[in-house]
Amino acid sequence: MDTYDSYQNEQTPNTTLAGEVNPALLASLEWRSIGPYRGGRSVAVAGDPTNPLVFYFGSTGGGVWKTTDGGVYWENISDGFFKRASVGAIAVAPSDPNVIYVGMGESTIRGNVSHGDGVYKSTDGGKTWTHLGLADTRQIGKVRIHPQNPDLVYVAALGHAHGPNNERGIYRSHDGGKTWEQILFCSEDIGAHDLAIDPHNPRILYAAFWRARRVPYALQSGGEGCGLFKSSDGGDTWTEITRKPGLPTGPVGKIGVTVSGARADRVWTIIEAEDGAVFRSDDGGETWQRLCEERELRKRPWYYQHIHADPQDPETVWVLNVRCYKSIDGGRTFARVAVQHGDTHDLWIDPHNPQRMILGDDGGAAVTFNGGESWSSLYNQPTCEFYHVTTDNQVPYRVYGAQQDNSTITVPSRSRLSAITQADYYEIGGGESGYIAVRPDDPNIVYAGNYLGYLTRYDHRTGQAREITVWPEYGSGWAAKDVKYRFQWTFPILL
Repeated sequence: MDTYDSYQNEQTPNTTLAGEVNPALLASLEWRSIGPYRGGRSVAVAGDPTNPLVFYFGSTGGGVWKTTDGGVYWENISDGFFKRASVGAIAVAPSDPNVIYVGMGESTIRGNVSHGDGVYKSTDGGKTWTHLGLADTRQIGKVRIHPQNPDLVYVAALGHAHGPNNERGIYRSHDGGKTWEQILFCSEDIGAHDLAIDPHNPRILYAAFWRARRVPYALQSGGEGCGLFKSSDGGDTWTEITRKPGLPTGPVGKIGVTVSGARADRVWTIIEAEDGAVFRSDDGGETWQRLCEERELRKRPWYYQHIHADPQDPETVWVLNVRCYKSIDGGRTFARVAVQHGDTHDLWIDPHNPQRMILGDDGGAAVTFNGGESWSSLYNQPTCEFYHVTTDNQVPYRVYGAQQDNSTITVPSRSRLSAITQADYYEIGGGESGYIAVRPDDPNIVYAGNYLGYLTRYDHRTGQAREITVWPEYGSGWAAKDVKYRFQWTFPILL
């Protein structure tokens, strides 16, 4: 047998006539992270009530992360335990920081939202996790824990984002999640997305219900059934307070609610409505005062409507939207607070030290120890959400992607140094939602898209990105009939 025949006999078992690779050859392959270390969307954050350097955040695509050094380094603590990666809510028990509850599936239901599979719990600070059920809730907006009893926990479940289901509303467990009871249910089309416990009396609860559904061509939001509810007996009974004096009288949509830890019976709410605004009650929700009407606090409400009271100052309240806002006059006026990224979604404020906080937004999670004067980095979290990924023909090859609410980016598959660092990354035109196409004969030339038809040609030799959009007018806000060419969130680019 000659050398050629020997080679053929050695290779034949590994391939088929169709050229398919023998799966056994892939058995030894292992995943490795190539980055980029750039934070992605987070809608759930929490802090340890006793250790000032310990914080947690939930990624909408990467599970739960923990820092023990105030945000300098983050470690994933849910891999190997969670069946799904989208985190919608996280809470640490105030009376026992080893107890953590996580609600899966975000309630900020984008068109590309991922659903969750219920509730997980840790009793050892995140080292191990147990699944507690409620799998069909899919999108969980809040988890709240009784301040003195870590086994008494509440869940606000929005339910299915794309259709009706009955496993939604407010749930309660008296035994640490072993069993659940549905204590407030409106209908198979309406779920709960926000829930607040009164720090002065944990038997007092406020819950916000929202009618919302994602269909392929639209988002249906608001209308009959949306409202604000109150319980004074730990959730045994509820009273609707949506139409109390001072609140909007017409149809309402998504509602955010928070309770002051500094003044008894002080409640704030932010309401989506034709006459929406920030409202405040100083009598436990019986009557309300209309305060700030600034549209910037309430725009794109299905993605926001987040409001948070300062635990020690009765006049301070925060509103999260595209930007982060703070009021120091009880909610009458708001000023912008500089943060690391836009699209802010969740804020945890230390009840013992309000200068210590963690903020979750579309760029990840950031920690502050000075009330928001400065924040920790977002470039230490490998939680980017990529819409599309492709590669080029270089050796070693590079990987290209478009990150949600960020730029396009390329990283090498391997680095000449010992590790792939931020110095190896660079942007290649386009925008967050775009497909990317690299010239097969010249990897320096990259075409990248974005929504509304935006298209660029990037030349890495010169660093120039040139717009080559099919039609040069930006059609945001235009009716479909008025644009020259119609483009959706993404469009393919092929060479």
